[in-house]
Amino acid sequence: MSGTTAERIVREATRLLAAGGREAVSTRAVAAAAGVQAPTIYRLFGDKQGLLDAVAQQGYADYVADKLTRAASDDPVEDLRRGWQLHLEFAVANPALYVLMTEPRLGDPGAVVAAGVDFLRAIIRRIAEQGRLAVPEEHALLLFRAGGHGATLMVLEAPDRAVALAVAEQVREATIGALTTDAPVTPGPGPAGAAIALRAQVDDVTALNPAERTLLVDWLDRIAAPGQDPAGGA
Repeated sequence: MSGTTAERIVREATRLLAAGGREAVSTRAVAAAAGVQAPTIYRLFGDKQGLLDAVAQQGYADYVADKLTRAASDDPVEDLRRGWQLHLEFAVANPALYVLMTEPRLGDPGAVVAAGVDFLRAIIRRIAEQGRLAVPEEHALLLFRAGGHGATLMVLEAPDRAVALAVAEQVREATIGALTTDAPVTPGPGPAGAAIALRAQVDDVTALNPAERTLLVDWLDRIAAPGQDPAGGA
């Protein structure tokens, strides 16, 4: 997207989406609202789907930018909880935009989406570094994203918003409980916990060459993987 004309078109399309849902975002309506001719939209975005993709990308960019302005606390688990709440609040305030933003898309998710995932990954890494992560980092990332997105869609679809929000809070606590411990597991977290904590800091190890570091990462991932039995296989 380039130039003020494209930005104005996306802004008006976003406004129409919020007011009337996806059906309200016709090229004719957007062109009229933005003060352009319909061919301008096709020239800049290709087709209506291209315009919707641009709206979703801008919405995600604004969402991530807001998150990145918030300072981390001393407790990464609480930051995880706060991130869930911000995610839910954004969706409730922008339901049509949220559904558009989170539609499954094959291929490269794009830099903006990657930035959002990296923001969450950094919080999970901090939990691991404190010895409070109960599962491998990538497993925790997938578990948290799945729980948060599923609970959010449930809230948006529920006829009773108050009940749905209470259920979403239970899901949040169950999800966080499944991937974290209540306190740093010292001095004896067990092999899996120790592997997870060390894995979070492997990038800072300078005593190993790249090949040795790769081998160590493989060993730690195998130790930390849930359900693994080195003697008998997975």
